[in-house]
Amino acid sequence: MDQLAVLGAKYLFVLLLLLTGVWVIHQPLPRMKRIVLFAAVIFTLAYITAKISGVLYDDPRPFVVGHFTPLIPHEPDNGFPSDHVLLCSAVAAVVTIFRWPLGIVLWAITVIVAICRVYVGIHHAIDVIGSAAIVLAVALVARLVMTTDSPSRA
Repeated sequence: MDQLAVLGAKYLFVLLLLLTGVWVIHQPLPRMKRIVLFAAVIFTLAYITAKISGVLYDDPRPFVVGHFTPLIPHEPDNGFPSDHVLLCSAVAAVVTIFRWPLGIVLWAITVIVAICRVYVGIHHAIDVIGSAAIVLAVALVARLVMTTDSPSRA
């Protein structure tokens, strides 16, 4: 179980990126441009928001507070928010805007990554939930502000 959790925590995000990359390159060029535009906005705003919230909220990593060795070696820095879950959530959010069935699959992978990051001892639940919440808030605002012609229909 520990080895599966380590794999999920360290490498499962690569599967998410590969699935997304394959999907994106099979989109017509005008749609691909809209996807890239949404991704640029959501990724940038989520990253900035995450950095600011990391400064405002300090959450020592579980292995620091609990005095144990995590399954994955990590620096004893602030665990909030989780960068892995932030990335996975951002990708899943962008895809959900344009192709919700695939987005649901990517959100499921994101949840597995989040659970694994907590299981291996490098994040608290608030770190991974905070990352997803940041992305959801940013994606909602981006979706409301940016006009598209029904991107989730095809």
